[in-house]
Amino acid sequence: MSNPRAFISFDFDHDETERVLFIGQSKLSKSPFNIEDWSSKSSLPQSEWEKLIEEKINKCNMVIVLVGKTMSSATGVAKEISFAKANDVPVFGVYVDGANTVSNLPSGLQRNRVISWGWTAIASAIDQMMKEGKNK
Repeated sequence: MSNPRAFISFDFDHDETERVLFIGQSKLSKSPFNIEDWSSKSSLPQSEWEKLIEEKINKCNMVIVLVGKTMSSATGVAKEISFAKANDVPVFGVYVDGANTVSNLPSGLQRNRVISWGWTAIASAIDQMMKEGKNK
């Protein structure tokens, strides 16, 4: 069986470096998932962006939200979480960029579904996600 596909949601304005590091480390570690880099490569009208991103999320087994310190201002992340929930795609978060249990979370992401960045914990969360939503 192939590895599950994960859509990475992140604050484009503040956490691009963390996204690059996360993807890079996932390729070097024995991570139990494949990351699909389906972020929009160009500026699109809002309705086109929403349709494109929702289609991409619906093709994945889960959404992993990289939760940075300024996450509450990332409206695109909140939309991606809502698309995942509407399509029964499980979501969890990973703290990045110094964020922690007192950092603001994007709308729709529960605190008990956000973990510290560590590949053992991430692998465990992925196993749990594969038991939820459309993965059942």
